[in-house]
Order: sequence, then C-alpha cells, then structure tokens
Amino acid sequence: MTWAPITVDATHFYLQVYFWIIVAVLGGLFLFMTFVQGGQSLMHVAKDEMEERGIVNSLGRKWELTFTTLVLFGGALYAAFPLFYSVSFGGAYWVWMLILFGFVLQAVSYEYMNRPNNLIGKNTYKLFLYFNGIVTMILVGAAVGTFFTGSNFTYDPVTRVLHWGTAADGFNLRGLEAAIDFKHGAWFNLALGVVLFTAARILGALWLMNDLDQNEFAAVHERLRGILKRCFVLLLISLGIVLFGLLTMKGYSYDIHDPAGKVTLVDGKYLQNLLAFAAIPLILFLVGVVLFVIGIFQGIKGSTKGIWPAGLGIVLIGIIVFVIAGLNGTPFYPSYADLQSSLTIQNSSGSKYTLEVMAWVSVAVPFVLGYIIYVWYQMKKSGPITIEEIQDPESHAY
Repeated sequence: MTWAPITVDATHFYLQVYFWIIVAVLGGLFLFMTFVQGGQSLMHVAKDEMEERGIVNSLGRKWELTFTTLVLFGGALYAAFPLFYSVSFGGAYWVWMLILFGFVLQAVSYEYMNRPNNLIGKNTYKLFLYFNGIVTMILVGAAVGTFFTGSNFTYDPVTRVLHWGTAADGFNLRGLEAAIDFKHGAWFNLALGVVLFTAARILGALWLMNDLDQNEFAAVHERLRGILKRCFVLLLISLGIVLFGLLTMKGYSYDIHDPAGKVTLVDGKYLQNLLAFAAIPLILFLVGVVLFVIGIFQGIKGSTKGIWPAGLGIVLIGIIVFVIAGLNGTPFYPSYADLQSSLTIQNSSGSKYTLEVMAWVSVAVPFVLGYIIYVWYQMKKSGPITIEEIQDPESHAY
C-alpha cells in the first residue's frame, strides 16, 4: 500500500512543523501539570483527616488547569492533524476511553468526595483518584510509547478504510495491545508509562511540599522526602530502559521531500533525531534532565522550591520527546502492521488553508497561557495552605 501522490509545498510543510512544535509544547506543559495525578497517588501519606484534607485541597484547586491543558493539547492535535484522530480514536479507542474515563472519575471525586452522606462513600472516591493517578498515567505513557514502537493498523488513504487488528483469531484489543504485546514493543511502552507515572509522583510530592505549610504539615513534608528518594531510584531504572530502547531500537523514517514515498526502518533513528538540528534537541533534553534532578535533590534536602526547576525540566523533556517522535522525517504514529500506513505530519495534517487560518488563531495562545499564569498567581498569592484555611467555612475548601 502507498499513499496517493503529495506535492510538497514549502509553506504548507513549515506550517505542519509549526503546529507539531505547538503540540510538543502543549504536551510538555501537560506533563508538568500531571503533578496533580502524581499527588493523588500519594493520598496514603496523610495519617489523619486534616492531613488528607490538606492534600485534597492542594490538588483540587489545580486539577481544572490540568484538564484545560489536556484539552488544549488534544484540540491542537485534532485541528492540525485530523487523520491521527480518526485513525487513533477510530482504532485504539479502548485505551483512549480508559484514559478519558480516568479523568472523568477525577472530576467527580473532587466534587463529591467530602460531601456529607455521599452515596458511595469517601473511600470509593479516593480509589477513583488513585486510578487516575496511577493507571491513567501509565496508560498515557504507553499510548505515547506507540509513537515510537508503532501500532497494529492499516489505512488506505484512497478508500479511507481503517483496519485495526491484534490477533489471528480476530480478537481485537483496540489499543490495549500497547501494554501487553511484548513482541511489538509493549516493554518499551510500559517502561515509558512507569517513567511518566514516577515523574508525575515526584512532581506531586514536590508540589505538596511547596503548597502545604511547612510548619503545620511538617510530618507530611518529612514523609514526602522519603518518597522522593524511593521514586528517584525507580525513575532511574525505568528511564534507563526507555533510553536503551530509544538508542537501540529501529526507528521509522521517510523522505520529507517525497512524503508519498516509502516508510522504512532505520537503525538509531531516534539518536539521529536527537543529534539533528545542530544537536539542539539533545542539549535541551540534557538541560531538562539536569533541572529535573536538581528539583528532586532540592526536595530531598527539605526545600519547598524544587517544583519549579523540576517543572521546567519536565516541560523541556516532554517537548523533545515529541520533537524526535515527529520531526526530521519521522512518522509520529507508525504502523508495524503496514509501514506505508504510518502517519506523518505531512500526510495526516489539515489543508494548507486550514493551517493558515489556525496559525492566525494561534496568536491567542500566549494570552491563554498568560491567563493561566494569572489565575495561578491569584490562587497562590495567599501563601501555603494552612489548617485554619481548610477549616474556614468561607474559604473554597474541598
């Protein structure tokens, strides 16, 4: 199977690159905001009701910004690369539905968890938050992993027929094979899922240390420092597996000057992408790693400011992960069932006119980010959360 002929238009191509970079930036920002999910996996740190209320209030006042960033990320992907949405959501819908279900459970939990006489009990809502903080994060990481290992689909651009299959007997897992099909890279996908979960947990611990009063929640701070040490070890192991995979696995490649040409497997493709563009991706990735580690060690030493270098670090890491997955002649949604069905920023994007209109709309993105920063500042200017604030009936307490 080959794609229908595509004429390379320089302006169209640069618009495609521009919007993939926007997707990468939004993806990096979303990774930072997963400190909410990471914090939810740390509910057990609380040893009494007031400590638990402190954690819930700290995270509950930020979950909406996380969801907003996720919607912006998904909206940018859908608008700029609609074929990815139709292929991925049309085929791998079980994994995406589970991820979305996890975020729905999160929203419901914050709304009803501490309401008196709620129907299913507070502990059930806590389980929902754990599901969103652990299972959802691992599934998101596994889904991103398929940007490198590939998915099991064939797509005919002429008839627009999509076939998604996982087994000879016709049994179809609709995307969940990303976490169980070890022959086609599930080990890498799961390792990336563990990296995302662990990084989110580290960010969650650093955020709680920053947002909970250091004196009134001193015991919580001490327990979080211990968690940072254990998570750092797990992060090193899982990140080592991911980097080993990226540097040794064959990557998918195509010629950007002939996007209708063949997709091939190339040794060391993702290492080549890191070294491309004057090695800027590699430099930014290393800077991100260093900042993230600095944030961890600041937290381990008891500082409440570790969330900021770690947050900036994870944003840079996320941007580079998406850059090497989709630029430099790399299909960002490859198919291991049929290499020529793989999706690239060129064969899956909207038309030139659509992207031109969107480019003008994207001018508003800095204003949206400015609004988020303003709201964040207004929510933080009163200082760390205190017990008195939680108990105040006039405050917005969960």
